[in-house]
Amino acid sequence: MAGRLAGKVAIVTGAGSRGEGIGNGKAAAVLFAREGASVVCVDQVASRASETVDMIGGEGGTASVFECDVAH
Repeated sequence: MAGRLAGKVAIVTGAGSRGEGIGNGKAAAVLFAREGASVVCVDQVASRASETVDMIGGEGGTASVFECDVAH
């Protein structure tokens, strides 16, 4: 994936989605990856962020998971 963000790293908090559908964080992470960024998917629940990482990887992008609560 190449685009305007090639060579950049995007850190997206709330990158997982609860339930069905795609939340704002997940959507942002996928769009950043489509523009060429390597994405760090941050969420309180690692398994939710992993779903986003899998989606990005399935489209040929690069992403990783970081589990944390940014409120603390």
